[in-house]
Amino acid sequence: MVVLNRIYTRTGDGGETALSNGQRVRKDSLRVEAYGTVDETNATVGLARLHAEGEMHARLGLIQNDLFDLGADLSRPGVDRDHEAKYTPLRMVPAQVDRLETEIDAMNAALSPLRSFVLPGGKALAAHLHLCRTVCRRAERLAVALAAEGDVTEPAVRYLNRLSDWFFVASRVANENGAGDVLWVPGANR
Repeated sequence: MVVLNRIYTRTGDGGETALSNGQRVRKDSLRVEAYGTVDETNATVGLARLHAEGEMHARLGLIQNDLFDLGADLSRPGVDRDHEAKYTPLRMVPAQVDRLETEIDAMNAALSPLRSFVLPGGKALAAHLHLCRTVCRRAERLAVALAAEGDVTEPAVRYLNRLSDWFFVASRVANENGAGDVLWVPGANR
């Protein structure tokens, strides 16, 4: 259980922070950039939820919780030493990715195929979901770079990849099942 009774600690004033295993690192380390961008993704989801209702609102809530799980995963190096931890580290699991795939397939079934790229826009929810998608893609790039160092779980990277797809399909659903999509017209302003 998390207990936050004091918000500032002054321990980061010198430009370092503690990872969830207690290790101190610079605040501009790749790991902190990765989980910080996951946190930023979560903040954009919070904005999108302001415009969502019903099932979409609920699904975005599940995603926000998953993103906290993902931040916990990324903030703990030493995947190969999880068995040595005092408690079982929270790691992403394939079922979280599978849920996104199931939801993408269900949402996409009601959409007509695209014949052009979609510009971010249309309804407010759709525009916010596009923002979620682009921030999520940045988080994915950072997680992939961190994975190249060999210390990220495979489901963590897969989750980010699938989540950006989820945001794209959900934006089309938010745009009246694609009817309100703003389509790119190549060379339209030449």
